[in-house]
Amino acid sequence: MKIATSKHRNFSIPAEEILRRRDMRDQLTFTIDPAEAKDFDDALSFSVQEDGNFLIGVHIADVSHFVQSGDSIDMDAYNKGTSTYYVDHVDPMLPEELCNDLCSLRPNEDKLCMSVIFTLTRDARVIKNKVCRTIIRSDYRLSYEQAQDILDQYHQSEKNPLSEAIYQLNFLAKVLRRKRFDAGALQIEQDEVCFRLDEHNKPIDIYFKQMTDANHLIEEFMLLANRTIATEMSKRGQEFVYRVHDKPDEEKLKDLHRMQKRLDGMGKQCQSSIIDILTVRAMAKAVYSTKNIGHYGLAFDYYTHFTSPIRRYPDLMVHRLVARYLLGERVKGNASPFGNFTTSLEDACQHCSDMEQVATQAERDSVKQMQAMWMADHIGEEYDGHINGVTDFGIFVQIDHNHCEGLIHISSILPDDYMLYDEKNFRLISQSSGFTLTLGDPVRIKVKRADIDKRQIDFQLVSDSF
Repeated sequence: MKIATSKHRNFSIPAEEILRRRDMRDQLTFTIDPAEAKDFDDALSFSVQEDGNFLIGVHIADVSHFVQSGDSIDMDAYNKGTSTYYVDHVDPMLPEELCNDLCSLRPNEDKLCMSVIFTLTRDARVIKNKVCRTIIRSDYRLSYEQAQDILDQYHQSEKNPLSEAIYQLNFLAKVLRRKRFDAGALQIEQDEVCFRLDEHNKPIDIYFKQMTDANHLIEEFMLLANRTIATEMSKRGQEFVYRVHDKPDEEKLKDLHRMQKRLDGMGKQCQSSIIDILTVRAMAKAVYSTKNIGHYGLAFDYYTHFTSPIRRYPDLMVHRLVARYLLGERVKGNASPFGNFTTSLEDACQHCSDMEQVATQAERDSVKQMQAMWMADHIGEEYDGHINGVTDFGIFVQIDHNHCEGLIHISSILPDDYMLYDEKNFRLISQSSGFTLTLGDPVRIKVKRADIDKRQIDFQLVSDSF
């Protein structure tokens, strides 16, 4: 298997800066990211100690070394709050020279990091952790597909240090994941819709990103690092940036439980996807705050965002706060962890939460526009789908094989009849015949219209659905 390495010139790190850091360049280190990624926030290092325990480093790009609080780059990053990932391009939070070059943990280059070094037993118990500034040198840049191939072929191929490290890390990640769910964490996985585009940025294929063991491996160690940072900072009693998730609304939970009972007789696949949709709708939104209330979805008492400072401003704030309080270092430049000097930390958290929602909506709109563009070439074609939304003006249907969603307006369902909206039971009912359309029902639809500019798709029921 060919592993990508870097041909770029190393950034020259002053000798005095290296002396201030823990040197981990002798540790086996690698990154695992999407194949198309250019900005590598995080890397893992792995070694086995003499007592059989594992020394595992979660290394995060030290953006705070390059971006000074209050400078023009910092202010622009603060205003954006996050990178925005459109289908056909990325609007990065930081300039390309930083996110794809100086800060990115590219292979075969010395890089500056903020790290959490864990000592784990073979049953994934954390014996101790150490938060420190480090210098690392990544040996391999892996895609998720390459890492998964290593796991899939582990028992049939010749072993090497990289395959051994990924195999052991995967085992530990599975234990951590099981412990998390046993503690009450929610397990919701919805397919991420992706597009292959031609040279004119027109969609030529729709596919779904599948979560594999390699994805979960990275996920669990990032969660562990984020949780550890939040827990350690909470012990200091200092103001901090937490990622919090409130408990769901009780009424929405009651609706969820009632709908789950109605869906018991349906097929498991349909039931699972609809319950996941309803569960997400019942949940509060996760936000940033200095007031810690825990993270309901992850079942963590303390949680923060520390692992993606290249693309999320809250992570950069956290790095500065960790340097100030946990490491006892003076933050370079102005002591403020955010660019706007007149803003309180809580107001900065609110701003970042707001900008996250703006970016999320922009990304969703980008997907909807591409779906409308795709369906515009399939007007009149029929598809199988399931009802994934019921309103007083119609039903929303998601096509099974490509997840494009469209509206069937209530006036076109039974033109000569009146459809009653039963909000509590997520259904429309014919006033004369009693014919019902309920959330989760399988239906056959025809593509009626696709408006690319408005990002809207209209369907109509075909006769087989009645």
